Amino acid sequence: MRTLVHLSDLHFGRVDEKLLAPLRELVERIAPDVVVVSGDLTQRAKSEEFEAAKAWLDTLPGPQIIVPGNHDISLYNVFRRFLQPLTRYKRYITDDLDPIFVDDEIAVLGVNTARSLTFKDGRVNDEQVAMIRKQLAGLDPAITRIIVTHHPFDLPKTEDDDDLVDRAPAAMKAFAECGVDLLLSGHMHTSHAGNTSERYQMSEYAALVVQAGTATSTRGRGEVNSFNVVRVEQQRVEVDRYGWDEVGLRFSLMKTEPFLRTGNIWSGHTEGLMASGI
Repeated sequence: MRTLVHLSDLHFGRVDEKLLAPLRELVERIAPDVVVVSGDLTQRAKSEEFEAAKAWLDTLPGPQIIVPGNHDISLYNVFRRFLQPLTRYKRYITDDLDPIFVDDEIAVLGVNTARSLTFKDGRVNDEQVAMIRKQLAGLDPAITRIIVTHHPFDLPKTEDDDDLVDRAPAAMKAFAECGVDLLLSGHMHTSHAGNTSERYQMSEYAALVVQAGTATSTRGRGEVNSFNVVRVEQQRVEVDRYGWDEVGLRFSLMKTEPFLRTGNIWSGHTEGLMASGI
């Protein structure tokens, strides 16, 4: 089994400072195999915000798979936005916009969906899809394949379809061909876990979608600050949602959702939860 901590939408520049230490301490206790951060590390892509984000991320265990979000591109500086959109992100966080981690159980691929030509929407292009195909080609079929983006590929029907990443159907076709199992994303500041079968009706394929809320931002959207712990086995995934307890001043386990794989279809399950040890 592999354990991933899935953080998103940190928004340094608009963080609730009292959450930072309890979150770091809990992540340390969980001792994940990989820490995933699915974008929006900053509020306005300022140098001091990136510096603060980097300093805090450096206190977390590694390896880390981090991708930028739309807030990590300058908003008001037109020159920086269009000619140097992720210069500060690459300077302070990482110059690898499509990071990858592979071991004998999981392959975690980060994909940059942030674009300067739109204020909040995201996009995946043909070159990125081709790179995903190349990186996943030849991997042992037993390895669970995980894609990390800021913008989501799927959302509940109650959400606006405009928030989906642009060119999602073409990417999903490639994901089906590559056997991608799990899609991790953020952007919405709300939590969700389910599969892609309703939106993308593909024969004998449904990926698991896990959406993270905002871990540390004061910009909540009707949810408490939260993050996910994803426990991955070859045929089974459990998603633990941890939410901020304002009374206890700590993150507490709020919900566990198990999923099983049958062939290339992931679906919800209700029995036999894994022991978290936390």
